[in-house]
Amino acid sequence: MAKKPHHLAFHWAWGLRAHFNSLIAIVAVFALILTLSLTTISAPKPVLSTPRNSSSTEKTISAPKPVLPTLRNSSSTEKCNLFSGRWVYDDSSTHPLYSGLLCPYIHDEIGCDKYGRNDTSYQKWRWQPNQCNLPSFNSTKLLERLRDKRMVFVGDSLNRNQWVSMVCLLESSIPVYEKSMNYNGSTLSFYAKKYNATVDFYWAPLLLESNCDNPVKHRVSNRMFRAGAVETHAKHYANADILIFNSYLWWKKPGMKMKILHGSFDDKVQVYDEVEMIKGFEIALKTWSQWLQDNVRLHKKEFYFMSLSPTHAWGESLGEDSFQNCYNETKPIRNVNYKGRGQDFDIMHIAGSVINQLQMKGVNIQFLNITHLSEFRKDGHPSIYRKFWDTLSEEQLANPSSFSDCTHWCLPGVPDVWNELLYAHIFSKHAEE
Repeated sequence: MAKKPHHLAFHWAWGLRAHFNSLIAIVAVFALILTLSLTTISAPKPVLSTPRNSSSTEKTISAPKPVLPTLRNSSSTEKCNLFSGRWVYDDSSTHPLYSGLLCPYIHDEIGCDKYGRNDTSYQKWRWQPNQCNLPSFNSTKLLERLRDKRMVFVGDSLNRNQWVSMVCLLESSIPVYEKSMNYNGSTLSFYAKKYNATVDFYWAPLLLESNCDNPVKHRVSNRMFRAGAVETHAKHYANADILIFNSYLWWKKPGMKMKILHGSFDDKVQVYDEVEMIKGFEIALKTWSQWLQDNVRLHKKEFYFMSLSPTHAWGESLGEDSFQNCYNETKPIRNVNYKGRGQDFDIMHIAGSVINQLQMKGVNIQFLNITHLSEFRKDGHPSIYRKFWDTLSEEQLANPSSFSDCTHWCLPGVPDVWNELLYAHIFSKHAEE
């Protein structure tokens, strides 16, 4: 359960030291105490922080069950809900946090300035919490925290998007001869030699063993995962000290159902159940959570689960119908009541419920809600400024909106904020130990 931020609480304390030499002084003191008591009774009760001008819709987006944890700001002893805030344009030298053209590890589908995006204002927006500031991202400090440790991002291409961001945030402070990158099947591994620190990405879009597990050739017409098969992937990341999970995008295919395989993918005759995508997501997530619960006590680990990354593939009616999708968009959505179609409340609530159950059972896991703050960033997607692996037709080229990537995120950009929030969580956690 989320706690109310301490900075919203009201504290009243009175210390009275006096020597009364007369009845008049006693009466005066009694009157003073009575006045203060009445003031305390009439004082307003503290309220939880919410986005400015927020509506009930926004609260639903930003706080699916369980309510997100507040974090201890590294610059004070107060707690602050870092997920409640607004985007602020920052034209200072501190933003972006690294150069997209200089980071050697940015993938071609998210390196927007490399592929011709001349408008770089999307790199200048920073997230400003309402009641405090985000701790400054210090790559050296995080590398020290990761000394002799392994951090792994597990999930789909959006989690890989965040992993690339993390690598770019860290690598700029490391000399060339002290860092390396290794590609080994489903695992992408960044290594910082001086710190003996590893930051990996592991491809597992459905978290369980599935027919989508090939990190390159995973476009299949029907999606299927093997019932109970967590260990197939988990054995590759079980030794990690910090794990960041994500799994949403591959469960949101319209009109497609999920097949649950009973047996092996090598069986000549396959026996499976077919369920709605949302049901398959729930089954898979509960299977994964049971594995986490059964294995977490073996090691001291930190677990994080990212909330859904919204897409901007459609224009909406709430003051934002000027755009058809993210193509040619250069500014964030300013309408605080905006509610896009690029998210799924059912999936969000299932994920929130599963994470809440894990927390109640003592698993050290945090649910990082990046959905609400990312919802406003229609300008942050690659759109046409990326490498496309398939040849585009003349019809597509004539209509750029038809092939714009409104799912992934340009780097530098929005995923850097996700990592700033992750950074704040990591150091908040250790500060309270």
